[in-house]
Amino acid sequence: MTLALGCIADDYTGASDLANMLTRCGLRTVQTIGVPNDALALPEVDAVVVSLKSRSIEASQAVARSREADKWLRARGASHVLFKICSTFDSTDAGNIGPVMDALRADSGDDIVLVTPAFPGTGRTVYQGNLFVGSVPLNESPLKDHPLNPMHDSNLVRVLARQSKSRVGLADLATVAKGADAIRARLAELAKQGIGAAVVDAVFDPELEIIGQVALDHRLSVGASGMGLGLARGLIASGKVKPASSGADQKAICGPVACLAGSCSQATLAQIAQAEKSMPVLRLDPERIVGGGSEAERALEWARANIDKGPVLIASSSTPDQVSALQAKHGRDAAGHAIEQTMAAISEGLVAAGVHRLVIAGGETSGSVVDRLGIPAFLVGPEIAAGVPVLRCVGWGRGEAVMALKSGNFGGLDFFNDAIRLMP
Repeated sequence: MTLALGCIADDYTGASDLANMLTRCGLRTVQTIGVPNDALALPEVDAVVVSLKSRSIEASQAVARSREADKWLRARGASHVLFKICSTFDSTDAGNIGPVMDALRADSGDDIVLVTPAFPGTGRTVYQGNLFVGSVPLNESPLKDHPLNPMHDSNLVRVLARQSKSRVGLADLATVAKGADAIRARLAELAKQGIGAAVVDAVFDPELEIIGQVALDHRLSVGASGMGLGLARGLIASGKVKPASSGADQKAICGPVACLAGSCSQATLAQIAQAEKSMPVLRLDPERIVGGGSEAERALEWARANIDKGPVLIASSSTPDQVSALQAKHGRDAAGHAIEQTMAAISEGLVAAGVHRLVIAGGETSGSVVDRLGIPAFLVGPEIAAGVPVLRCVGWGRGEAVMALKSGNFGGLDFFNDAIRLMP
């Protein structure tokens, strides 16, 4: 297998988002969970997205895991690798975007790397180096209060410079508007000044296509799924990849379906409230979870009594104020770990009860669930919502299964029912 494109994603839902984008653009795509074992048989594909759970771990660990993924992808022919980050640039000043970027750039030999989290399809744009969510700068949006990686500065040149050992410059929108050659000239100018990374403005999809075309001149780029759009369209326009029809095999999966929600985003909280109108919803007590209570056992007993009647939803999600209070009392890492592991234990119990269709809301929750279940890879199927596809398990020893892994802020109000309708 010779890959046209390799990708390293710093969380599982972001990886699904990217894999969905590549599939929509015509690339046959598989998402792996971690760096694959060489014994894993993958179908013939154009792109592989290696999913890592590295966004919020210690920076040196994130670097080591990302370099391992890069080595695996390069060994399979990937001449360009995208380090996929969140479109809200979730990362503290201690990392992990900057340190991973520095290490991968050093391994690639590139003088300079293009960086943009712009993803206009989800309202994320970059202008004069500042990240906007809809019409407001990131630091004025609700996303500024992410429970693990709060973002209080929208200027990505400053943010990345605080994380990276590289000097960081800007290729502004006026340059991008002049076309690929103007961007190349700007990058060459910045590289001569000793600048190792350039944040690139983008407001509309056509700008991403130009940026992707230029990025393919290099061995590494850093960006959100919008960068994936640009790279995929660039590969097809160059003739290096023949576009394939989107969608995976739709062989039906029988049995019950369950949803798990761990995200505390405003979007997910509203989606849970909407789901209560059409399915049984069990709201877990985060205080009992962190305090060592038996919430997983309670949830599984409740689920076993209800799953034969139709879809069910189990939620550990809380409001931002409740999350802050829980973190203040028990510590941010301890609280988050306890909740993630409880949701993972519930998922394992659900599968044992015959559930092979799972909808998971929340990046950290998705990562914990997929790790606990030991799923090695997914083939990307139809799109449920922007950035969220149906995922069919590949190489999993427990039989046929499909999942949806949703980043907290993604999806419409009726996301859970939308996902269930599209699962075969």
